[in-house]
Amino acid sequence: MTTNRENGSLYTKITEGVATVEFGHPASNSFPGELLERLQRELNKLSEDEEVKVIILRSEGEKAFCAGASFDELLAVENMQQGKLFFSGFANVINAMRSCKKLIIGRIHGKTVGGGVGLAAACDYAFATEHAAIKLSELSIGIGPFVIAPAIERKMGVGALAELTLAAHEWKNAYWAKEKGLYARVFENTSEMDKELEFFSRKLAGYNPAALYEMKKVLWEGTENWSQLLQERAAISGELVLSDFTRKALAQLKK
Repeated sequence: MTTNRENGSLYTKITEGVATVEFGHPASNSFPGELLERLQRELNKLSEDEEVKVIILRSEGEKAFCAGASFDELLAVENMQQGKLFFSGFANVINAMRSCKKLIIGRIHGKTVGGGVGLAAACDYAFATEHAAIKLSELSIGIGPFVIAPAIERKMGVGALAELTLAAHEWKNAYWAKEKGLYARVFENTSEMDKELEFFSRKLAGYNPAALYEMKKVLWEGTENWSQLLQERAAISGELVLSDFTRKALAQLKK
């Protein structure tokens, strides 16, 4: 079942210490700004919820996992302030994932573009299916994956970041993404993935919460400057989106 709500949907279910957060949007699970804000607030809330030991991040449906930021909102950007605000949406969510006191497991069931790749990279552990190909197409429209690049580089390395970014027209398959460190496990189908995901998340939820929190801090060491860094990156993208090159590229895509 998929949502038809214009601003998307966000649901959380907590079972035996495992909080499953599911987002959805009719445009291939893309994120309008309002939905990004809701996800950020939800992660901050779950971070402080003592009932929650582990978080699973997933999207609805059976096709794309996430198509990145809302294309309609990108087209509507008219000045630098709006541009920075638009691109800071994913910055705020990635920082919420980074600072969350609970480990976050990603469930990546389908194709993922742009900001969606950033979300997968900001998960502490990610399960995926064979259909979970990834692409960073930003350079092709005159901008770049500047906000999400730190998360991708941290997880996959600068070589993989360059390969993804510069080959902006290419899809990389799930096994390539696993080899580079984005995914921990890749499965043939969602039923196999979900069976293992349930087992893994319940195991993790049974461990010492204090130890899990300390491990989370270790995994994210050296990222303390991201609150400022990702906002600076959002400003770069906000300026580039107003360029003639990007305006022409977006106009072509809109046809």
